[in-house]
Amino acid sequence: MAQFFDSIRVHTSMAQGQQWLHRYADKQPAFACVLGFTDTGLIEGISAAGATPEDRKYTALADAEFLYHGPNPVPQFPLPPLAAGASPVLISRAVVEQLSLPLYLFDAGLPQPLPVPHISLNGKAARCLTTAQAMEMSTVRHLFHQGWQWGSKLAAQHSYLLLGECVVGGTTTALAILSALGKAAYGKINSSHPTCNHSQKEMVVRRGLAAAQEKWGMALDAGSPWEIVASVGDPMQIAVAGMALAASRTSGVLLAGGTQMLAVYALASAIADVENIEWEPEQVVVGTTRWVVADASADTVGLAQMLGGVPLLASQLSFAGSAYPQLRAYELGYVKEGMGAGGCAAAAHLYRGWNQSDLLHAIESLAARFSRQH
Repeated sequence: MAQFFDSIRVHTSMAQGQQWLHRYADKQPAFACVLGFTDTGLIEGISAAGATPEDRKYTALADAEFLYHGPNPVPQFPLPPLAAGASPVLISRAVVEQLSLPLYLFDAGLPQPLPVPHISLNGKAARCLTTAQAMEMSTVRHLFHQGWQWGSKLAAQHSYLLLGECVVGGTTTALAILSALGKAAYGKINSSHPTCNHSQKEMVVRRGLAAAQEKWGMALDAGSPWEIVASVGDPMQIAVAGMALAASRTSGVLLAGGTQMLAVYALASAIADVENIEWEPEQVVVGTTRWVVADASADTVGLAQMLGGVPLLASQLSFAGSAYPQLRAYELGYVKEGMGAGGCAAAAHLYRGWNQSDLLHAIESLAARFSRQH
């Protein structure tokens, strides 16, 4: 299975990343996708995951429906229009379908219920991070506990876990978490825009951190990770942090995403330190797409290096030769990642030994079915 090294590149902590790949080659993962919402995603222009703020309210619902069912002539929630490109859920669904991956959808806090079978974690959608009151502390503790329980349960049943996410505006809450944890993350974050809107994100985050300092009477980076996520986080982050910590004790964990999953890793590590939680960090990697790593307006590799020790993997999937313009848009910097797309692509390389053309064929076949119905 050595050919997967042609399809997956390890960008940081090379030896640890390669050991992880060898350990989980030929093994079928379970895919747990955790969906949440933050009012931060409704700020005009903050995200391209939906052309308007109104569209963005339904992005997670539409992505979950497509991930579960695939193309449907009359979906309850159609995939929202994007400025350019197609939802990354096409990548994830193609892999789930072709590899028959066990799929678990988790609602960590959405404005309305998911339209497909799912597990509710009984969380709540977050307020805008500028309020510094994103979530109640009781909700944060509850979501961590739920994540811990489910991470333990799923890890006992599967070789390794792919933990994906869908949070519109989530790269901005990721920046807030990383900054509040004392990481120099400004200017390094990705976004769904072709050129990251760093100045807007930084302005929003600085407002939130200033309000949090006033609320807690101290700089947030002097506070606990619990206070940080309650002030400026989103419900997915704390749930996945719990899942990853618990699952790492008995299985592998692939945090499937870019900036957002690096923030989850940093949050999980901080919680483990504060609470003296035993976990196995060498069992955890972050897996994303080539487009995230290649984003010239961000520095994902530098961000991963700053976190000290987490392997950052990237599927080398390319859409440059695709017949579909909405897929070729990825090569222009649109969309890049989401719904665990990069992790799912990596799993296809690992489990089935798929190369670039195998993966592209599966995604284009799904895109063809989708196009015929719309």
